[in-house]
Order: sequence, then structure tokens, then C-alpha cells
Amino acid sequence: MRIVLKIGGSVIASPINPDLIAQYIALLKDLRAKGHEVAVVVGGGTLAREFIGIAKQLKLQEEAQDKIAISVSRLFAQLFLEKLGDIGCGAVPLTIEETAKCLSKGKVAVMGGLKPGMTTDTVAALIVKKVKADLLVKASDQDGVYDKDPRKYSDAVRFDHLSFETLSLVFTKDKHEAGIHQILDPEAIRLLRSRKAKVVVVNGFRPENVMTAVDGKRVGTLID
Repeated sequence: MRIVLKIGGSVIASPINPDLIAQYIALLKDLRAKGHEVAVVVGGGTLAREFIGIAKQLKLQEEAQDKIAISVSRLFAQLFLEKLGDIGCGAVPLTIEETAKCLSKGKVAVMGGLKPGMTTDTVAALIVKKVKADLLVKASDQDGVYDKDPRKYSDAVRFDHLSFETLSLVFTKDKHEAGIHQILDPEAIRLLRSRKAKVVVVNGFRPENVMTAVDGKRVGTLID
């Protein structure tokens, strides 16, 4: 199976969690050993948003804010690749084409951000489209998609299954902003919907959930 895994910065980097990163490294090695092709996109989390805040204080434009956040996400990608060793593609890919080439060589690709105006969710969706991935798993700081923010509302209800059409109804923002934080950003959803990709949103603090999703068992929220 060809898999794209998006690991939210809110999971591994808010605060930075070396133990959890190590668990994801072990998971990626296991997926590769089982014959799966894997591309990973990691976010920059709180650290990226802190730098965005600094950039705002320095009165930098939103494009510059995005560039700084991208640099942070690529640092986390480099951590993954250094630990993956020979099964990784070595350097952090800077384009979707480089990621596709890495996968074609049987390596695990790990990317951060790509360019200003684009979230890491959208990067993951572009990879799905480019390599015709079978599955996108998003390892989130929530255990699925809810009808409203469960951190604010105790009566929030989690969906087991959603269509892309229904998902648009739970958006809190409908356009990109530097540091946007929601389950899946709107541009990513548009790309995934056009690709008719299968997406599973899981609790990323338990990496075993990713393997459960890959095995086709019920976990988190399925979007298709």
C-alpha cells in the first residue's frame, strides 16, 4: 500500500516530544518492513507558531511568517530522516517531485512545509495526488473529527465516518492563514476530494492508531 502520513506539529512538537518521535520512527520502519511505501509530512507545531508570533512583532509580512514556519517544520523532518538512516531518503525533499523520486527508490520520504501560503496538510494532499496514494492518515491532537471543538465544548460529538461534502460544514476557517490550526485545512480537502482519496484522522499521541488505520480497522474518523 502507498501511504501518506501527516504528523501534526501539535502532536510531536507542542511541546517537543523525543519519545513520541522515536515511536513514530519505529512505526515507519515497521510499515516499510511490511512492504508499504510511505511518505511523511510533519508540522512545526507550537515552535513554528512562536516564530510566526516573533515575525509578526517584527512586522514581517505573512509570506515571511510562512517561510519561517516552513523552516521549523523542515528541522523536524530532518530529525526523522537522521534517525531513519538508510531507509530514509537522506535529505529533506523540497519539492513534491523529489518526494515522488524518493518513493520510487523504495525509501521513506519525510517533508516539512513547501512554500508560503500552503499548510503541511496541503503538502500531504499534493503528495497523495502526485503518487496516487491509497491512504492518507492524519495523526492529530484529537481522536477524530468532531461537530465542534471538543476542547471548548463538552457536548462535542465525534464522527466515525464523514463525506468530504459534510466535512466542509465543520470548517472554522475557509482560507489559509499563517499558523492555521484545524483538523484538515480547506485547500487540502479540495485536493483530496478531487483525488477521491481515503483519509483517516486519528489520535496521533498513540502511533499504533496509524497501523490500525493502515490495516483497515475502525479507528478515528474515516473521510471519503
